[in-house]
Parts: sequence; C-alpha cells; structure tokens
Amino acid sequence: MPAYVMIFVAAALLLRLSTLYVSVKHEKALKRAGATEYGAGNSIVLALAHTAFYIAAIAEGVLRTAPWNDALSWLGMALYGLAALALGAVIRSLGPLWTIKIIVSPNHRLVRSGLFRLVRHPNYILNILPELVGFALALNAPVTLIVGVPLYLIPLFIRVRQEEAAMRRHFSDYA
Repeated sequence: MPAYVMIFVAAALLLRLSTLYVSVKHEKALKRAGATEYGAGNSIVLALAHTAFYIAAIAEGVLRTAPWNDALSWLGMALYGLAALALGAVIRSLGPLWTIKIIVSPNHRLVRSGLFRLVRHPNYILNILPELVGFALALNAPVTLIVGVPLYLIPLFIRVRQEEAAMRRHFSDYA
C-alpha cells in the first residue's frame, strides 16, 4: 500500500473519530433535554457495519497482491473528500441536533435548509454511501466494495424507515 494511501487512511479514521466525538457530545445534551432515541438496536448494527467495512477495506488493501491502481486510489480519495464535505454541511445544518443516532428532542425543529433542501436524507445519500465507495476505491478493495456496500444497505434502509417514522411522529407537516 502506498504511503499516500496510509496517510489517507489515518486522516479518514481521524475524521470518523472526531465526528463520533461531536455526535456523543450532542447526544448527551439532547438526552439531558429530554430527547428520545429511536432505533437504538439498528444504530449499533450500523456502527458495527461501518467499522467492519473500514477494517475489511484496510485488510484488503494491505493484503493486496495485484498491482496497485493509483488512479483508482485518487478517484476514491476524491469521492471520500466530497462525502466529507457533505458530512460537514449536514453537521452545520443540523447543529446540536446532529448525531449518528436517531434522537428527537421535545423542541426539535425540522431542518429544510442546506442539503436538506435538495435531498431528504443527505447524510446517507451524499455522505455515507459515497464515503464507503470512496474508501474502498482508495484502498483498491473491490471485494469489500462489491460485498460490503450491499450488506451495509440492509441496516441503512432500516435506518431510513426508522427515521422517517420518527419524523412523521413528531412533525405533522413531515411528508
């Protein structure tokens, strides 16, 4: 694995850990304010799936015996970078409401600005899916990509349905 890919992996892990820190901080504040969490079990499954995807892609990249495809790595890193920008925009739009879980506070407001104006679930569509594809491409990990993404989609689809139900429960104008 080339050194630039190792640096990318370190940066990606740092980004994920820093967003986890922000999420935990927001979650604690929301729950102190009386917020309710939905789909807790699926949140655990998603966290495990995300971690497993990263581990599988890294292992596949490290154990790779075929010639390294630099163009694929650069494409993957670019896609990952765009996904990270989308995540930043989502966090900025939601502010202290953003977590990696489905948590709705009593004074929750429905956000329809930023990327939410364009896409109903920008964190999933513009961040998570491109992030996973980009990470696997950057690590030249086609097996992880081909097997991991479809498997990840199972709990992600469940998450979207759970989030939709929670939003409809709390917002009468959520269609």
